[in-house]
Amino acid sequence: MSTTDKASTEAPHDSTDSTDSASAEASTEAAAGAQLSTAPLEDAPGGPVGIGVLGWARWFWRQLTSMRVALILLFLLSLASIPGSLIPQNQVDLMKVAAWKKQHASWTGIAEKLQLFDVYSSVWFSAIYLLLFISLIGCILPRSWQFVGQLRGRPPAAPKRLDRMPAYTTWRTDTPPDEVLARAGTLLRGRRFRTEPGRGSVSAEKGYLRETGNLVFHVALIVMLIAFAWGQYFKSEGGKLVLRGQGFSNTLTQYDDFKSGTLFDSDDLPPFSFTLDKFDATFERTGPQKGTPREFKAYVTFTNGAHGTPEKREIQVNEPLEVDGSKVYLLGHGYAPVISVTDPAGKVIFKDAVPMLPQDANLTSAGAVKVTDGYKDKDGKPTQLGFTAVFVPTFAGAGQGTMFSQFPELDAPALALNAWHGSLGVDSGLPQNVYQLNTAKMEQFKAEDGTPFAKRMLPGESMELPGGQGTVKFEGIERWATFSITQQPGSGLALGGAAAAIAGLAGSLFIQRRRIWVRAAAGKDGVTVVEMAGLGRSESAKLPEELSALSAVLHAQAPTADPARTAGGAQSARGARAAEDTEATEPAEEVEGERA
Repeated sequence: MSTTDKASTEAPHDSTDSTDSASAEASTEAAAGAQLSTAPLEDAPGGPVGIGVLGWARWFWRQLTSMRVALILLFLLSLASIPGSLIPQNQVDLMKVAAWKKQHASWTGIAEKLQLFDVYSSVWFSAIYLLLFISLIGCILPRSWQFVGQLRGRPPAAPKRLDRMPAYTTWRTDTPPDEVLARAGTLLRGRRFRTEPGRGSVSAEKGYLRETGNLVFHVALIVMLIAFAWGQYFKSEGGKLVLRGQGFSNTLTQYDDFKSGTLFDSDDLPPFSFTLDKFDATFERTGPQKGTPREFKAYVTFTNGAHGTPEKREIQVNEPLEVDGSKVYLLGHGYAPVISVTDPAGKVIFKDAVPMLPQDANLTSAGAVKVTDGYKDKDGKPTQLGFTAVFVPTFAGAGQGTMFSQFPELDAPALALNAWHGSLGVDSGLPQNVYQLNTAKMEQFKAEDGTPFAKRMLPGESMELPGGQGTVKFEGIERWATFSITQQPGSGLALGGAAAAIAGLAGSLFIQRRRIWVRAAAGKDGVTVVEMAGLGRSESAKLPEELSALSAVLHAQAPTADPARTAGGAQSARGARAAEDTEATEPAEEVEGERA
């Protein structure tokens, strides 16, 4: 029978078979690339139509839990954090908030209505935060179940036309098909592929860690959100300036400043105390980095609990003292001139070390001395004294410029005071800055020539107040150190979440999900035809490279047959394939014409 006669007698049947064959090929190719990702399918455009309240709720939930909306909410959360960095917050510094309101009086009303002084606890910030939290959970749960299903499933069967895959290779060998497939399975399993034998083929899949990385990344984001919320609600942070020889006990009344989260309870403060025994600081003496700090170290006597045994400890920068979830950080240091004040009757009414706040890197420091009780002027009238002070650890010398320190060490200390008398305003009930002098109700002492009275002193020197109003003496110098006591629950959880997010993101970026198929079948001439193909989730040069490496190994085990022996068979196979393609694509009307 000729080829034409075969076509004329079997054309109707072949046309139907070719259609079914095309459909089967399309379905197998679709199955080959299915489920390479756990990303949820996007809804069809146009939104819900005629599905009622329940349908609208389902549509809204799908939109909220889509990755697109999650990314938008994450971007909005970062934008919402900007006002919290630009505008002072009530939970951080009330004095800065008051200063901002005074400087921007016209904007204060709007800022208060928008809760810009409490950004992180505002309604709009919380709404974005909660929506992001819900969106991530709603996105992860179905994706996780889908991924579990993929892990339990098996690689799909090989498509009928492997030569349509992005990566493909073929050769002919004398090795029997079963042996080729057995060696291919061993090779793929050795490369950590999951394999599944089929009829005349082997299917393999690899790269599940890519989807694992995706899920780990999103779960880590939720963990970080939980850790952030936990830390914000239960955190506490306070600062304390401690003079050498003095101590601190971890109670609210001992803090110079203290802020905490909404759900923090003062009973959560761990009971401990410490005394600052000594403070050492060293600075660079020469060279371009002269004055640069080299070492800060505080030596303390630490007691854990009310009846703990005192222990000697050292606290350095970035090496805090850890106590029951709290950390004691060393923040800074400075000097505290020891000043004594004697009244006109010769009685010492004040003697204390007065901390001064550094103003520059060389520890030029400023502060205030306040004598609130015990002083009476020469007429016996009770009053209060105040002194504005500037202290320099290294004075350049008289006539060598203003009071600016030349070096942070105590090489040539000097103290300059301006004297005032009157009311310090400490009885008004309003909080005051202990380092500043409120002179609204005070009058400055005057020298004999009518100029404001002021004097610069070296350690051991004194100054006589005008009119016999008393004496002020610069007794000596003490050191002080500032400590920050923080309790930040959830920080370890946040760190773990951040590390997991980075690892998951790296896995999702650098690991490729791919499938490999190997088919081996005996040709009409008895020679085995081997086909290998690969398919990845996205186009990548690594997939052809990997397929090339695998085929090279398999080819070494099942080498190409003798070309002279297989030339005829190869030509016959190509003719048969061409005939099959012609029959599959030949129009029905042409077949009918041949039949006529």
